[in-house]
Amino acid sequence: MTRGPLRVDVSRELCCGAGMCALLAPEVFDQSDEGVVLLLDARPPAAEHAAVREAADQCPCAAITLHEAP
Repeated sequence: MTRGPLRVDVSRELCCGAGMCALLAPEVFDQSDEGVVLLLDARPPAAEHAAVREAADQCPCAAITLHEAP
């Protein structure tokens, strides 16, 4: 599986537990037993990039940060 230039960071401190990330990109995000975001893949494959971008856009507490290579 080829990894793309997208790198994902999450802030467990900012996470409010809405769960949109896990619903939109379950291959990349999950939730802990406490409901806080868990990052499963910090460098997701290109096939997941659109879902990861949507998850970041939909995160109500801005707990997901995306870093893209030029």
